[in-house]
Amino acid sequence: MRKTIAVMTSGGDSPGMNAATRAVVRTALSEGVKVFGIYNGYRGLLEDDMFEMNTRSVSDIIQRGGTILGTARSKEFETAEGRENAAENLFARGIEGLVVIGGDGSLRGAQQLTEEHNIAVVGLPGTIDNDIWGMDYTIGSDTAANTIIDAINKLRDTASAHRRIAILEVMGRHSGWLALITGMSGGAEYILVPEEQFDLDKIGTEIREMYEENQKRYVLIIVAEGAGSAIDIGKKLEEKTGIDTRASVLGHIQRGGSPTVMDRVYASTLGEQATRALISGVSNVVYGIRHGRVVNVNLYDAVHKKKSLDPEYLRMAKVLA
Repeated sequence: MRKTIAVMTSGGDSPGMNAATRAVVRTALSEGVKVFGIYNGYRGLLEDDMFEMNTRSVSDIIQRGGTILGTARSKEFETAEGRENAAENLFARGIEGLVVIGGDGSLRGAQQLTEEHNIAVVGLPGTIDNDIWGMDYTIGSDTAANTIIDAINKLRDTASAHRRIAILEVMGRHSGWLALITGMSGGAEYILVPEEQFDLDKIGTEIREMYEENQKRYVLIIVAEGAGSAIDIGKKLEEKTGIDTRASVLGHIQRGGSPTVMDRVYASTLGEQATRALISGVSNVVYGIRHGRVVNVNLYDAVHKKKSLDPEYLRMAKVLA
């Protein structure tokens, strides 16, 4: 049984990271295990910027977005020498296990740390992109999707009033999950994701025909950032159709806000399960949710296998548009 562990948040922040941190700390303390918090992700690990946490350290945070531990990217940690220094800082404090809450890049760093220096690591998937292989859900994705839906509802009003084409660019450099799920639930006519090719000329022709036949007062297009720039796409469509087009880039507002009930409950559940597993001797896994149940996925597989968009959702999106 491990007696001293640490927890860190890394990469892009996501709503629910605080709930997960809270669960890790309180679960460890309930088992008589000492727990350290690491400030500012891998940068803080390299700088030995950590502190011993108690139950008050995580009071009044479950409802807060962002992360009280902070997060930062570290070029130094990407080097073998940097990872060796990070491991030495953990060993010096007697830390026997590490919980890493973050996305693909953060979990990849954790996998390197355990592979090169035999650090016991358990990961929690903290990313709004919902792109970690082997699971249906990642911490923060539900809150981000609801933030986007709120923006879609507002855009729809003004687009309808002016008979415009409204284009909303959402996050998703390599994964179109946010665009797909919000486009479906927001009633978008077109959803553009990096996983699928699309023809702007064809889309423009279809839109012009819909307007000429008075079938539509407006058209809503959701585009993932990895599929293209909403501004560039908007200019091309306006040239093609002659219809007033407005593009909006939602940006980092998608990362913020108080986490939804789902993100609070799932983050807490995963934090508790991961901590108990780490304390009991488990390592080299990521805990996630699949089909509504907690699962653990091999850490190497989680960062080296690519998650695909649900083909049924892709099919439905075209049918229901």
